Amino acid sequence: MMGRTHALSGAVVWLAVAPLLSREQWLGSHAVSLSSSQVIAGAVVSAGAALLPDIDHPHGRIANTFGPVTRVMCRWISRAAGGHRHATHSILFALGMGVVMGLLAARFEYGWWAALLVLVGFGLRGLGLDFEKHEHWSSVMDCVTAGVAVFLMHGIDMSFAGYAVTLGCLAHLAGDCLTPRGCPLLWPVTWRMETVLVPRTDGRIEHWVVVPLLAVAAVILTVRVVTGDAVSHWLTAG
Repeated sequence: MMGRTHALSGAVVWLAVAPLLSREQWLGSHAVSLSSSQVIAGAVVSAGAALLPDIDHPHGRIANTFGPVTRVMCRWISRAAGGHRHATHSILFALGMGVVMGLLAARFEYGWWAALLVLVGFGLRGLGLDFEKHEHWSSVMDCVTAGVAVFLMHGIDMSFAGYAVTLGCLAHLAGDCLTPRGCPLLWPVTWRMETVLVPRTDGRIEHWVVVPLLAVAAVILTVRVVTGDAVSHWLTAG
């Protein structure tokens, strides 16, 4: 269930923050003006990126996304990161992944498509797109669905992707900080941020409160993006 929470929170955070990225008084030359299609594509990227910190978990949900490829990748990253909820669960990781993905999207087209395939696959697996006890077919379905998503987005200018990836990762960290063990946000400093509001992952609070609230927020924000100011004008006219 935590995978679903992470994916939804990544999308919600992006959809909420995206309109602010055009403010030059805050971001200067780094400000970006996004179309509706870019905002929606960014939500997909951010949802997938919200699973990225868990690439340090060789037995986690996303480790099986693309079969042995992602299992081996997660195993080696876990060893390099010091285990689950260590280096990859930090602000430094979130910023670093944003920079790397931003560079790929802006300068290395095919590298970005490969990275996007992985991100979308992670997001799908986080949302629960798998068949219980049928990992092979789950991996095939994730790969095919992610491939279709990449094809649909390949013509969109994704030079803003670094923002979406960083926000997705930060959403993950915020969520984990609300559970036992927290996160070493300032890694390599070992101090952990922990404010336990969700005492148990995949528990009743997450299942019946957190996920429904995030789902409703995602729908509302998506409708706002798609309709633009049309709803506001209609309400005002009425």
